[in-house]
Amino acid sequence: MPADFDTIVTLAKKRGFVFPSSEIYGGLRSAYDYGPLGVAMLRNIKDQWWRSMVTMRDDIVGLDSAVIQSPRVWEASGHVASFTDPLVECTNCHARHRLDKLDDPDRCPTCGKSGTFTEPKQFNLMFRTHMGPVEGAGNLVYLRPETAQGIFINFENVRRTSRMKLPFGIAQIGKAFRNEITPGQFVFRTREFEQMEMEYFCRPEEADDWYRTWQEERYRWYLDLGMRVDNLRLRAHEADELSHYSSGTADIEYRFPWGWDELEGIANRTDFDLRAHAAATGKDLMYFDQETGERFYPYVIEPAAGATRTTFAFLIDAYHEEEVDGETRTVLRLDPRLSPIKVAVLPLSKKDELIAVVDRIAAELRPRWDVEVDITQAIGRRYRRQDEVGTPFCVTVDFDSLEDGQVTVRHRDTMAQDRIPIDEVVGYLSPRLAAPSSLSLPTGSSPSPSGGVASK
Repeated sequence: MPADFDTIVTLAKKRGFVFPSSEIYGGLRSAYDYGPLGVAMLRNIKDQWWRSMVTMRDDIVGLDSAVIQSPRVWEASGHVASFTDPLVECTNCHARHRLDKLDDPDRCPTCGKSGTFTEPKQFNLMFRTHMGPVEGAGNLVYLRPETAQGIFINFENVRRTSRMKLPFGIAQIGKAFRNEITPGQFVFRTREFEQMEMEYFCRPEEADDWYRTWQEERYRWYLDLGMRVDNLRLRAHEADELSHYSSGTADIEYRFPWGWDELEGIANRTDFDLRAHAAATGKDLMYFDQETGERFYPYVIEPAAGATRTTFAFLIDAYHEEEVDGETRTVLRLDPRLSPIKVAVLPLSKKDELIAVVDRIAAELRPRWDVEVDITQAIGRRYRRQDEVGTPFCVTVDFDSLEDGQVTVRHRDTMAQDRIPIDEVVGYLSPRLAAPSSLSLPTGSSPSPSGGVASK
């Protein structure tokens, strides 16, 4: 059965995926710490994104820009003037809400009263701080609300040093900060989060083709990592939804327990950003095509995903409950590339001679994969625990192993067990933990703007 919201939140804390931040001090709303399993899964997702966007391509390079940048960056980009949400306050209970996210724009969801909202105010979402020992307007800086601007202001640096020619991209993974009015839904909407963004620079006349291409590429990425197609859709923005810089945006949305919501946005940012920063600084950010002699501002296609909410979505999507021998088995059917633990090595008992074999096997596996040695509780309970955290394989050492030099490998999804020689464990696991061949959309098909895959 699919997971409900409370079930996933409980599992996340129980098994060490996500903890409330500052919990021993009563917590801090909308702040979370990623535990041992959560940080491993988050890292795996970021690694898979980087592999697909940078490592496996020759037209995209990486960048890691500063969190604190010149405040003039945010003035030029339009964030100081336009990065706002409509804020209303209930005059009865004084709760504050984001107006465009209310189911009923006249009724307070906190106290239930109607007609008690103030007139909406535009609330800027950027966190402000001061640089240096003296606070004042001249020392005002912002924590970046997105990673994209760090890419745009480094466009010429990267182009020159990497000798890139159009079309090419610059990718970045990093923290961003937004002072959300109404954060919520666990780690889905928080004030501190991680983004995985890429800016793909191209000729203006090629932008529409690249816009469609990147929608398809990014949609496939989620499917390739095991996300169920019926929980994924592409939705094009209506004209009144578009950001001030966008001529077109499509969201990859996931069917969360509360309904469809955004995982990733793919936007055609046109040449807005490079033009804005060139105008603000007087620097030449135009691209010179040596073959044609043309000078122009490239257009930019931006796939931008949230690493933290993507981790949350994969956690939800992988959750299954099933009846096994009259008991409920909880299993996370994560793609092995995303699983925080790849292999668990389990001795049948705590006897020293078995532990010695377990340690030897674990030492051989650790240079290749994330490995856990689990020696507590009955073997059945240990299997269930590993199922619940998504471990694809368990290697069990029993007393027969001391005689025949073999171990039992158990598969998470099928619970099938194979008996293999100890010296063949690495060779057995390697192809089963490797990335499968990339999924392809059916010939002549593309992701549908309304969901699923639709034929052209």
